[in-house]
Amino acid sequence: MDPRALLLVLVAAVAHASWNLLSKKAAQADSLVFLWLVAAAAAVIWSPLFAGFLLVAGPTLSWGDLAVIGGSTALHLGYFVLLQRGYGNGDLSIVYPVARGTGPMLASLVAVLFLGERPTAVGVAGIVLVGVGVFLMSGGSGRGDLKGLAFGLATGLFIAGYTVWDSRVVGVFAVAPIMLNYLDEVGRALALTPAVLTARRRALILPVWREHRAGVLGAAVLTFVSYLLVLIAFTMAPVSVVAPAREISVLIAVVLGGSLLAESGLRHRLLAAGVILGGIVAIALS
Repeated sequence: MDPRALLLVLVAAVAHASWNLLSKKAAQADSLVFLWLVAAAAAVIWSPLFAGFLLVAGPTLSWGDLAVIGGSTALHLGYFVLLQRGYGNGDLSIVYPVARGTGPMLASLVAVLFLGERPTAVGVAGIVLVGVGVFLMSGGSGRGDLKGLAFGLATGLFIAGYTVWDSRVVGVFAVAPIMLNYLDEVGRALALTPAVLTARRRALILPVWREHRAGVLGAAVLTFVSYLLVLIAFTMAPVSVVAPAREISVLIAVVLGGSLLAESGLRHRLLAAGVILGGIVAIALS
């Protein structure tokens, strides 16, 4: 794995775990209102960067490009909605590891079976170790909140979907990562607008903003940064390597859940850290 790609993935992991902590702290707020505020804030915050990119690079988009970007937006919308609702039903240290564990295993399987990627034996061993480690983090077979586990598994399906899809968008279709990332934010905000502007949810916008302003703005910055770095890494390394390697974020999320949210099982999940670290090393050497 290209050392630059590995560095990008590791920084993205820290940012990713951090915005998930912010989302978990807002789990009792209306999930669609919170997600809409985050997407809208991200669209505003990152608009100068996007405008600068348009002026400097002068990219052009075909109808095909817009279609695949729309597919990405739909997959990310499903991911965010399921994840936020999962946090309303389970612990960060349950939902996050299960979701992040399911996603890369499926993404890597699709990449190998259908996209022609061929990881080495060491890479395969690393992928397996990461998958085993994250499920150990969640408590193994069935312990913890069943609703949280179910939402984690469902979220993982969308993670696998957007991981493979987006890698093709920035690879085969050569859509710039910043273009895809920013238009995903805008598209998600637009898609959620009809649901948020219903009478019941419209009345919740200001209360949710006032109570979770810091979380909204923090998540708006970190979601964009974390995934932009991953998209750039996709241009440097195969999906079957990048997707599992970024899952070191589960270590960070479990520590944050145990130390800042007082979630149980911290010692057990930290014992599984060696398994994940072994997987990351194997992937990096593949």
